[in-house]
Amino acid sequence: MTTNRTMTRRDLVALLPAAAAVGLASAPAQADAALGDDGLYHQSWFLNSFLDLREDLESAASEGKRLAIMWELRGCPYCRETHLVNFADQGITDYIRANFEVLQLNLLGARKVIDFDGKELAEKELAERYAIRFTPTFQFFPPSAEGVSAKEPLAREVARAPGYLKPPHFLAMFRFVRERAYERGTFRDYLASTKG
Repeated sequence: MTTNRTMTRRDLVALLPAAAAVGLASAPAQADAALGDDGLYHQSWFLNSFLDLREDLESAASEGKRLAIMWELRGCPYCRETHLVNFADQGITDYIRANFEVLQLNLLGARKVIDFDGKELAEKELAERYAIRFTPTFQFFPPSAEGVSAKEPLAREVARAPGYLKPPHFLAMFRFVRERAYERGTFRDYLASTKG
């Protein structure tokens, strides 16, 4: 059976890591963290992106996932801890991979990113626009791109985790977003309601 579907840029980017991913699916999560030339740890399953946030959100939504941005900084000990401890927990990694697309950005980076409203900014400028002050910081966005571009930058996210969270709270934060618990209360309220 053939289709007339045209391959998009996103399809091409998705194919690039496919060869590298073969055989890694059963590897432990800790082996997945690799220190890059940019001084940041990288996970092979992080989103390969053309750095167009609206496109990334729409793509995540089409797969039934949520978009999260992980802001990092070279030499950040808590970023390292997130990669080597939190992401090394297979249960955490499995949950995030099944429910989120994670885009990694550098707090002081120079790569150009297209924001939801079409404005092109360097990573550093985008971090300033969203008042990102600590690393790691995770920003979480709505389940669809509808109406996001019309909002002020700080009103676009539905939740934020500024700073390092220990593994149980880290996983709880992703569950808080996935379950849309932010519509009913704060993360602190969510943690209190899940203690049992």
